[in-house]
Amino acid sequence: MHSPRFAFLACMIAAAGLAAAPASAMEPWRILAQTRKQIAQPPWPAGDELGMANQIGPATWARCAWHLGNAKAKSYELSYPRSNSMPLSPFTGPYVQSPKPTAGLPGSSHGFNGESFNAGAEPAAQATQIDALGHFAFMLQPWDGKPPYPAENLRYYGGHAQAEVKPTADSPLLRLGMEKAPPIVTSAVLLDAKTAVGGGQPMKAGELVTAKHIEAMLKAQGLGKRGIQPGDVVYVRTGWGDHWRDPDTEKFYYTKAPGLSYDAAKFLGERRVVAIGLDTPFIDPVPEGMLMGKAGPAEGTPAGLPFAVHHHMLTQMGIHHIENAKLDELALDKVWASCTMILPLRDRGAAGSPVRPVAVGAPGQ
Repeated sequence: MHSPRFAFLACMIAAAGLAAAPASAMEPWRILAQTRKQIAQPPWPAGDELGMANQIGPATWARCAWHLGNAKAKSYELSYPRSNSMPLSPFTGPYVQSPKPTAGLPGSSHGFNGESFNAGAEPAAQATQIDALGHFAFMLQPWDGKPPYPAENLRYYGGHAQAEVKPTADSPLLRLGMEKAPPIVTSAVLLDAKTAVGGGQPMKAGELVTAKHIEAMLKAQGLGKRGIQPGDVVYVRTGWGDHWRDPDTEKFYYTKAPGLSYDAAKFLGERRVVAIGLDTPFIDPVPEGMLMGKAGPAEGTPAGLPFAVHHHMLTQMGIHHIENAKLDELALDKVWASCTMILPLRDRGAAGSPVRPVAVGAPGQ
């Protein structure tokens, strides 16, 4: 027996006329026009903890349904397999997953296997992951570096104060935690900056994807008229993912990277994207030496905000980040528009989650 959820999806597909979906990989104009009328509009309610994910619903599902019903569509994995030998974040403890011995239950015919993690490991901050809105906070004035750290002055998305979000050092996120994010099921746009900005080569550390680049890529990829729709996820392939090695032999993947410029973050925020995903570990540009204090942030970064894209997206706009997305296969098949599904773990009070995003779309010509 089919569940009500599957019955609902079947109705959505039928309503979208997917039995005769055209060969084009972009949603028909009638669907785009209708969903723009249906989608939720800001401002969001007082005390909001969803951010731009308020837009997830029938309108974004209808755009997704068209891609799911396209007879030429394929499914793409947008995450990396996890292992003890993958590139490791410098901000967390070592990622060591240890197999446990096969065990059994007395009086039963069962055998079972499991794994454990070492102390200090942060699976939610390694490999392909998503940031909760409570991952970042901000102060009105930069910290002067004198201890103790004045956490009580912090503010979060929606104006929430530190006392509301994380009142004590050992408190989980009481607001804006990962469990507040809904299943993100919506249309997605892929922008190929490796080709457009890098000339076919991986972009360099600290190099920027700007708002002008985004507009040019939309036009070059045949998405100029479609543009970026409210509620979309935008993926940006910089080519930095070419440096992902498992086992990690280069040992520099997490030390630097290209990223979005501040004006690109504002451009995407104005278009009300739900999430932004890059094939980089930071989303923000990180020039060589920046993490070690030997170099400043990228040109155009506001003073006191070295991770200005994190600041703008998470704390000001309520837009999730997907880091270390695997975008090479999607780009090679020229799947510029797709349905994407992103389901974070519902870890109560967590600042992030390991995630396995997928995209379903038809290869381009």
